[in-house]
Amino acid sequence: MVGKVQGVLDRLLHRRFVRRWEEMAEAAPLAEADLLRGWRSRARSLRRQLDRVIHEAEHRLALPVIGSNAMKKPLGTDWAWRPDLWRGPMPVPGQASVPNRMAFCEGATVFHDCRQSELTVRQIRNERESDVAPFGFRMDVFRFDGSFLSLVIDLPDQAAQGLKLRHLIRLDVIVELEKPLEIFARLNVKHGPNTEQIVLELPLGAEEVMVEFDLTYTKINEKRIERLWIDLIFEGPEMNQIILRDVTVSRRPRAEL
Repeated sequence: MVGKVQGVLDRLLHRRFVRRWEEMAEAAPLAEADLLRGWRSRARSLRRQLDRVIHEAEHRLALPVIGSNAMKKPLGTDWAWRPDLWRGPMPVPGQASVPNRMAFCEGATVFHDCRQSELTVRQIRNERESDVAPFGFRMDVFRFDGSFLSLVIDLPDQAAQGLKLRHLIRLDVIVELEKPLEIFARLNVKHGPNTEQIVLELPLGAEEVMVEFDLTYTKINEKRIERLWIDLIFEGPEMNQIILRDVTVSRRPRAEL
């Protein structure tokens, strides 16, 4: 109740405040110099605070909404998903000297075989006008004495439900690199005691890239599909900064011939 009363009073005071400045603006052309000088001083002081509020509001309101699941979906998509790492804030936003098999969050794990880790990872807030995902994931790699670096993303159970050999699984990635390097995406499909793997190289000619895994020619047993995960493998990452602005996965049945 107190909050409602305060809100009504604030609106009334705001209307009176605006009306007063409208009157001053209309009177300014004929006001005497001393009076006009005082109005100018008050207006400048007020403008500084208004500019601060407007600047902060425009910055924050322009950011992608936390938890947003907006994404591009190809025609015919029957399932689409963005991992939590790119959707909401993590309890621990970053870590230095990352050890092997470090689970940054549920469903996202960093693997490497360095003897001495000089790898730093951090979740960052996306702020560009073109960004759709609320958060990004940054890896800063310094000296790298290992043979591989990968980020493993576990797909939810829904990805396996109703999955058929006629499905195409699409991976969309928005990536920024300090210097060029090769990135491979490996889809893993566990069916019974076996795991089928499909490896594709990301075509990094543009910032927004995608690959599609075609299950048609695999030996997957549709009736025994248990789970799926994707490995993002970074070749020769030494002295590089890798920012994954967004990662989304979707699937759709291929067109019938």
